Amino acid sequence: MPSESRAPAARLLTAAAAACLLLSACGGEAASPGPGEGASAAVVTTAEVTMAPWRDTISALGTVKARESVTITAKVSETVDRVHFDSGDEVEAGATLITLSGNQQQAALQAAEAAAKEAEQQFRRGSELVGQQLIARSQVDTQRATLDAARARVTQMRADIGDRRIRAPFAGMLGIRQVSPGALVTPGTVVATLDDLARVHVDFPVPEVHLAQLQQGQSLTGTSVAWPGAGFDGEVSSIDTRVDPATRAVTVRGDFPNPDRRLRPGMLMQVQLGQASREALVVPEIAVVQVGRDTFVWRMRGDGTVETANIVVGERRAGSVEVVKGLAAGDRIVVEGTGKLRPGMAVEEAAPVPAAETDRESGAGAPAASDAPPARDASGG
Repeated sequence: MPSESRAPAARLLTAAAAACLLLSACGGEAASPGPGEGASAAVVTTAEVTMAPWRDTISALGTVKARESVTITAKVSETVDRVHFDSGDEVEAGATLITLSGNQQQAALQAAEAAAKEAEQQFRRGSELVGQQLIARSQVDTQRATLDAARARVTQMRADIGDRRIRAPFAGMLGIRQVSPGALVTPGTVVATLDDLARVHVDFPVPEVHLAQLQQGQSLTGTSVAWPGAGFDGEVSSIDTRVDPATRAVTVRGDFPNPDRRLRPGMLMQVQLGQASREALVVPEIAVVQVGRDTFVWRMRGDGTVETANIVVGERRAGSVEVVKGLAAGDRIVVEGTGKLRPGMAVEEAAPVPAAETDRESGAGAPAASDAPPARDASGG
């Protein structure tokens, strides 16, 4: 009958409509999580602000200088007879470095000694005669003057011969040899450099604002690009008596032991002058946000949201920052994840990564693609 054939069709349409409404309701519930589920909360890492020992430092650049340094030169014009050293030798004070030819000076010295001996005999004979009143006393005075002049000539010739031997004025390390046997040298000709490297000096400028904090004996730490990762310990040996009016800085000299001769004159050195240790608020440098002239951190509130806290920072050192103003001990701040935060946003503390998950991220023990569980569609099927 017609009425009976229409009934099944109506029931089918009613079932289809109910199914559509059910699917629509399920999709709406999945798309909009209810309040309190925390899906919109940002995952961050936080840390508590604490007081920690903090040591103020003054950083400066200085140049290494040898404790004693000289450029050895010739004093006379002469030919090099012998060279008694090699480049880089360690020598003692007074060691002969260069011997110059001195044949003419040796002959002149012999002549001067003979003249002095003759003048001494004449003076002695005249002294005897003047006692017998056989010659005038003025003649004896003339002989004395002649003797003194002859002796002075001998002294001069010996000094002239001594100039033919170039000696080390102090113990140290010689630089590169600049002369060879047979070379003609003149006054001012460079023979070699000599540096006492057992201890070195580093002169560096310090702004006058820190002048009251300087004193002899303060500890120093130096680093050099020539020796990455190595530190050199020293102390302040002297402070200049004048402040440079152009730079408003005072020159400080640091004294560094150098037993292994790693520090060489002329090297650039980064010097840090340590001060007395004190307690300060210290936060990780990564937590500090700089936007224009504003410096702030994200501070946790009691309801699990964040707010900005403007701060004044002091010194920065090795990933840490001193906070002078804006925070208090016990405050909790966001360390990682600051780039996605907004004032009033809810946050969650990042949970530690399980060991198994860490292995999967590194590729160790990861399941094959064929072993992975099948993906689920949006309808939960």
